[in-house]
Order: sequence, then structure tokens, then C-alpha cells
Amino acid sequence: MPSNILKTAAKDAETVKAAAETAVDHAEHSLAEAAAAAKASLADAAKRVEKSVAEGLETLRAQSRTYTDTAGQQLDDAQRYVTERVRERPLTATLAGLGVGVLLGLLIAGSRKSDR
Repeated sequence: MPSNILKTAAKDAETVKAAAETAVDHAEHSLAEAAAAAKASLADAAKRVEKSVAEGLETLRAQSRTYTDTAGQQLDDAQRYVTERVRERPLTATLAGLGVGVLLGLLIAGSRKSDR
């Protein structure tokens, strides 16, 4: 009788061992699938982020072109205005430039004296 119990115990042990090996194989397979899914998900997320960044940069470029064009146009308008006013009143423009130069000179000279 003890020999039958040992044989039964040995069979049960082999059954448990086979079930454990099956469980390990299943766990490894599930882990590999999960890793592959995570890798694919991260790759998709990276592509979406890259696309969003590219679209944002393109929008920024388009807006900056608009602002640059507007600023350039305003600068041209201001230059034309000043040129016309100087042509209309050259003496007034010269005296105004001289006055601004004198004021700047006094400000610079005053700041140099206070630095000493």
C-alpha cells in the first residue's frame, strides 16, 4: 500500500510540475504580448506628439511670417512718413535732430559724471 501512495504522490507531483510549466509558459507569453502592445502604444504616442509639434511649429512659422510682414510694412510706412516730413521742412528736421543729439549728449555726460 505505501508503494501505491508513493506512486500516486509521484503522479500528482508530475501533474503539478506540468501545470506549473504551463502556467510559466502562459505568463511568459502574456508578458511578451503586453510588452509588444506597450511598445506599439508608445510608438503611436510618439508619432502623435511629433505630428502635434510639427503642426505647432508650422502654425508658429505662419504667424511669425504675418507679424514680420506687418512689422516690415509699418517700418516702411514710418520711413516714408519721416522722409516726406524732412523734405517738407528740412530746417525744422535738422534743428530737431540737433536738439535730440544735444539732449543725448547731456544725458550721457551726466551719467559719466555720476559714475565717478
